[in-house]
Amino acid sequence: MTAATILASVYDPHSVEKKWYAIWKDAGYFMPSMDSDKPGFSIVMPPPNVTGQLHLGHAQDNALQDILSRFKRMQGFNVLWLPGTDHAGIATQARVEESLQSEGLSRWDLGREKFLERVWDWKNLYGSKISEQLSLLGSSCDWTRERFTMDEGCSRAVREAFVHLYEKGLIYQGDYIINWCPKCHTAISDIEVEHQDTEGKLWHIKYPSEDGDSFVIVATTRPETMLGDTGVAVHPEDSRYSRLIGKNVVLPLMNRNIPVVADEYVDREFGTGAVKVTPAHDPNDFEIGFRHKLETLVVMNNDATMNENAGIYNGMDRYECRKKVVEDLEAQGLLVKIEEHQHAVGHCHRCDTTIEPLVSRQWFVKMKPLAEPAIRAVKEGDIKFVPERFTRIYVSWMENIRDWCISRQLWWGHRIPVWYCDDCGEIICSRNDPEACPSCSNKELRQDEDVLDTWFSSALWPFSTMGWPDASSHDLKYFYPTTVLVTGRDIIFFWVARMIFSGLEFTGKIPFEFVNIHGLIMDGLGRKMSKSLGNGIDPIEVIDKYGADTLRFSLVTGSTPGNDIRFHWDKVENTRNFANKIWNASRFVIMNLQAFEGRELKRDDLSTADRWMFSRLNKCIATITDSLELFDHGEAASRLYDFIWDEFCDWYIELVKGDLNSDDKGRRAVVQNVLCLVLTDIVKLLHPFMPFISEEIYQYLPGHSVTLMLESWPQIRPDFQDDSAVESMNRAMEIIRAIRNVRSEFVVNPGSSVECLVVSSDNGIASDISSCSAYISRMARLNKLTIADYVADPSMVCASAVLPYCEILVPLAGLIDFEKETARLTKELNNVLADISKIEAKLQNEKFTARAPAEVVAKEKGRVEELITKRDGLLKRINVLQARQE
Repeated sequence: MTAATILASVYDPHSVEKKWYAIWKDAGYFMPSMDSDKPGFSIVMPPPNVTGQLHLGHAQDNALQDILSRFKRMQGFNVLWLPGTDHAGIATQARVEESLQSEGLSRWDLGREKFLERVWDWKNLYGSKISEQLSLLGSSCDWTRERFTMDEGCSRAVREAFVHLYEKGLIYQGDYIINWCPKCHTAISDIEVEHQDTEGKLWHIKYPSEDGDSFVIVATTRPETMLGDTGVAVHPEDSRYSRLIGKNVVLPLMNRNIPVVADEYVDREFGTGAVKVTPAHDPNDFEIGFRHKLETLVVMNNDATMNENAGIYNGMDRYECRKKVVEDLEAQGLLVKIEEHQHAVGHCHRCDTTIEPLVSRQWFVKMKPLAEPAIRAVKEGDIKFVPERFTRIYVSWMENIRDWCISRQLWWGHRIPVWYCDDCGEIICSRNDPEACPSCSNKELRQDEDVLDTWFSSALWPFSTMGWPDASSHDLKYFYPTTVLVTGRDIIFFWVARMIFSGLEFTGKIPFEFVNIHGLIMDGLGRKMSKSLGNGIDPIEVIDKYGADTLRFSLVTGSTPGNDIRFHWDKVENTRNFANKIWNASRFVIMNLQAFEGRELKRDDLSTADRWMFSRLNKCIATITDSLELFDHGEAASRLYDFIWDEFCDWYIELVKGDLNSDDKGRRAVVQNVLCLVLTDIVKLLHPFMPFISEEIYQYLPGHSVTLMLESWPQIRPDFQDDSAVESMNRAMEIIRAIRNVRSEFVVNPGSSVECLVVSSDNGIASDISSCSAYISRMARLNKLTIADYVADPSMVCASAVLPYCEILVPLAGLIDFEKETARLTKELNNVLADISKIEAKLQNEKFTARAPAEVVAKEKGRVEELITKRDGLLKRINVLQARQE
């Protein structure tokens, strides 16, 4: 065998990964066949932000999609994994505005048209960065079909969708309470608001009655908004305030009369049981104001400064105003008290600025008519969530959904396709830009300034990328509905729900059959990764150091559907070691295929170890296949890891090394064929998870084709399944492990050969053990193995191990110095006893058990149990040695 046909001594992931990705991509292996009779399998990639950078969440999400795509290709499906990026309205505009600020400019200095030119330049310069990083990960998506949420096709789909909903009466414009980000200067949806527990205060303020004879005390966490109060609300059954209902109180500082209304929303137990009502600045107050026809008075500007309706506080920042309002209330004797109060404060998902609820004129989508069929589709099983528990979360949110505010006060995005005629007041909503007003023929039309929420275009992603609204599109006919959506639990409401109701509304079909929900990547302490904490991990740095295969596999193993996982560098190191283990084992096998001749193996050709190996391989194939079909990537990866490392490398290869060096050419040929077949199936099973190393190894195996990507998924070999061989080998391996443990416990020189007596009164088991005696002797380093039904010399001092079906005896004479070993074990025992005594004293100390955290106490109890087990083992070994000395 020449050097060119032998794997390098050390695996270099960087040269291998760069080489193979280019080969795959250039050969078009990622593209589905256009005229295939194969069943279709399709996934659309959750589009990352066009100006974003790969983070571990992207790496995990795309690794899972790639595993499914490669698995299904090998199963014979015609696979389309469609990639793309999102224009990310708020985030991208913010990035470009930051760039302008460094030049001393703002978007207003440029104007809308010039500013958008700058954004497109930015997108063209940086937009391919994340796609390139996804390529480094090994993503086998069809880059020839890459889409962008503002490309020509998606833009056409967005306009069609808007006009469709508008003509159906589901889109309307109105004044409504929205979440306003003072930094991003735009409305954001409810699900883009992150509520953070904050240590705040609760101010108790007197509101005098109109006649001056009494007052009512209200409690508020935002005293600056009281300037916009247009009422006070109490519970209709609260006897404390029944006499005030229908009367007026005077709004402090503003000297404006406002009514006291009765509303069941009021919590009688919170604060004083009386609440200020500020309809323009609180969503719950907005609803109360609507029910009682209260005035809606906006007292704040879009930049979170106070406006002219705030009187003398006009122009102040909201927090500056808060401080001044409190001072003035105190000066007028209207501030009763201040309490410390923890409450949830909404922050912008994008910039972390505290949001302001504001009444504003916005565009909305009526959600109830769209939500109802989307709920049915999931309840009736047309769309299945994996894990199933997310079904309840989805349904609960959809059943309580509010109308969707779809307008954003940005310049970057899909501009709302509505035009106004200032001559006659006509409002035109059109699929094409109108040239003139249809009512008065005026050509000077004014388009709505707002753009659509980014999620509006993302909601159309599964079908807009397939050619919708062109019903004749091949991709739409063949690949839609898509098969599965793989995404994180954090965007079920942002994106998943919106795709479901959009797909049903615009295509009459579900957008996907399955929603595979995975958890989030946390740091080692279980915290969400963020810039503020400084705990983020750059996946590109991991790839540069360890390779993409290692990163992919480390993000998958140990994961369970829907649950968060913690990132540990130790896990990455272990996976790198796993890759090296695979490489070294493969190199050994390939080096031992000299003069290899493929032959059809017959059952009678196979040894017990061979049949055990094929039986375990069958089980492995079945488990991994079933797990991937159920989207349990973590279970599949863990089973593969155990099979490769433990059963193939540590057992089978070691068991047959002697056969490879045997003079029995027939036996050697059988072992070569078994090794070749098993290793070929291993790299096939490994390929979806670790595509690069598996492809490289595959190319050195006899009979390889042009690429592993196009190979068939491994099949079970029922003719080679042998449960009795599995049982025999399991017994043999238990005996081998028991002997190894004895050698370790008594510190027997690893190079020394020992004798062993296996005692079993069951003739059948004894015969079975005897059939595996060669394996036992070789793997346990025995110079003599005796199998008997009794102990011929009971006085012989032996170390022993008891298994359910036999007793194992290892004579110690001549192997160790009994006195020295007894002394060593006694010293170790004394240390263990001292540790037990110390911890037990601590646990008996009531101060410790009362003050220490429960997990600390539990840890100490567990340590005692471990030490007691160790103590018992040491006593047993000492007794054996003392018996010999007596």
